[in-house]
Amino acid sequence: MIRPLLASLLLALSPVGSLAQDWALDGMDPVSYGADNAAVPGRTDLVTVWRGQAWHFASEQNRNLFEANPRVYTPGMGGLCVVALSEGRSEPGNPRHFVVIGQRTYLLRSAEARRRFLADPQGVLTRAKTAWTRLKP
Repeated sequence: MIRPLLASLLLALSPVGSLAQDWALDGMDPVSYGADNAAVPGRTDLVTVWRGQAWHFASEQNRNLFEANPRVYTPGMGGLCVVALSEGRSEPGNPRHFVVIGQRTYLLRSAEARRRFLADPQGVLTRAKTAWTRLKP
């Protein structure tokens, strides 16, 4: 009786459970947004830790690209939804809803937010950048 209880306790306290909470982009490969124009799930065996989060990759090449210059591949405006920011709200973006403008990936909270962004990308980005500068410490 004690062994199963101890095993359950150890499993619950293991770092694997806490690591899943620290997955950047819900495990999506940040390089794939620009390279493939797709939200591609990363592999659990291709991971690098940057800024306290585990970043997952679909290929070794993508991991190497990220490690060479992570800031290029991380979403703009801290991963917040740029449409929400443009409206004065701070809401997390959904890693499955994104737009790549130039070489920068921006996350959006939903397919509807993505549609609204694409209707006026320059206007949304301008308003979002203004709000973002007020939020940054």
